Amino acid sequence: MSECGCHAEASNEAERRILRLALGLNATMFVVGIVAGLIAQSMGLIADSLDMLADACAYGIGLAAWTRSARFKASAAQLSGILLLILGLGVLLGVIWRSAMGSHPEGVWMMAIAFVALIVNATVLRLLGRFRQGEVHLRATWLFTRVDVVANGAVILSGVLVLWLHSPVPDLVIGAAIAVYVLKEAFGILREAREARVAATAIAKP
Repeated sequence: MSECGCHAEASNEAERRILRLALGLNATMFVVGIVAGLIAQSMGLIADSLDMLADACAYGIGLAAWTRSARFKASAAQLSGILLLILGLGVLLGVIWRSAMGSHPEGVWMMAIAFVALIVNATVLRLLGRFRQGEVHLRATWLFTRVDVVANGAVILSGVLVLWLHSPVPDLVIGAAIAVYVLKEAFGILREAREARVAATAIAKP
């Protein structure tokens, strides 16, 4: 008896719905986070919000690559890694600029927005759990969200330290730490994308 493939089709549609939901949530939190970060003069919140923008882009790339070839999916993952790389470098430059110009971050704003973002990203991470061992472009979405969860916790901690010490230094340190962590994940995604591209090329050869 032949299989109709209905179960696989339903599963794929459910996974696409997850990515669309994740994209919408991260795009919304990017807007909230960037506005709050600018108001609160927090590099940690700004870094966190830009990370969410990169996530939203990664989810969009994952949706676009869904039915494409393995080589295309490797290229999609590579693009995701490049986005993270640009983000990390941009945040580092922002931290240097804030250090030179001075800032007065608001710890309460930092903790409140980062806590909301943590709830959102923890939920998305759980939903994306099925992609953890998936194809390289889908695994990149799970890695992006894991970065977010770590960053959210770091921003909450920096908010506590800013209030306690009455100093912008914890915010700048956490902003720089998030940038370094983002760069680490970016290089990891680029490495996996390169390996996937090599494997796809080898399979395509006669």
